[in-house]
Amino acid sequence: MPIRSLVVDDEPLARRRVLRLLKAEPEAEVAGSAASGDEAVEAIRSLSPDLVFLDVQMPGTDGFGVLEALGPGEMPYVVFVTAYDQYALRAFEVHALDYLLKPFDAPRFHRAFGRARAQIRRRETREHRTRLISLLGDLAAGREAPDPAPGAAQPMDRLLVRSDGRILFLRAEEIDWIGAQGNYAELHVGADAYLIRETMGELEARLDPGRFLRVHRSTIVNLDRVRELRPWFGGDYRVMLHDGTELHLSRVYRARAAERLGTPL
Repeated sequence: MPIRSLVVDDEPLARRRVLRLLKAEPEAEVAGSAASGDEAVEAIRSLSPDLVFLDVQMPGTDGFGVLEALGPGEMPYVVFVTAYDQYALRAFEVHALDYLLKPFDAPRFHRAFGRARAQIRRRETREHRTRLISLLGDLAAGREAPDPAPGAAQPMDRLLVRSDGRILFLRAEEIDWIGAQGNYAELHVGADAYLIRETMGELEARLDPGRFLRVHRSTIVNLDRVRELRPWFGGDYRVMLHDGTELHLSRVYRARAAERLGTPL
């Protein structure tokens, strides 16, 4: 029996690519596709697919919202398709849930389909549903967490940076923007740049969220340095700084930016 598969992604190009990869799998049957979370819920209920390739970041009802709308008995086997950075992907790994990190190649897709096919064939979807429900429970707990109590850890206001044998005391407010450089982060301060061994996720968690905004998996910007946002391709934006620097606000981080800035994007 073929594995009946549904593809959910709001980006037409991404949706078509997954459909094309699915058609190259001998044991796959394309059950359909959906361009939004609401469409996905309807398609899962009407088509009862064995497997869903589910985009996480979508306007309106996102991938997690799709799962929340379905009862445990309606949940198919899910492979998440996401542009989340490695820091955020730990949630999937902790719950042993498979994901495709955009951009992915054909061999990576083939491996994900193969793992899903094996578990579906072995009738292990109940265990998979349990992991999905556990993930949703953890996400709900995070959303409902109370505000930090008085005396809780405050955002850092300075960083220690090594440069030419010296140790600089750099105030966080001096940073214009931060870019990822492998296992390091590069702090841009005026005409200078300093490397520190921290991930973007770690820095984002420690910096003042009222001042710094993650605009891309590899970029954090000091909002005080932003002059304007310019619409770009595919729902992305160009972030223009006062010194002429241009950064990229990706679609993945657009909703978070709109909420922080208090304006639709």
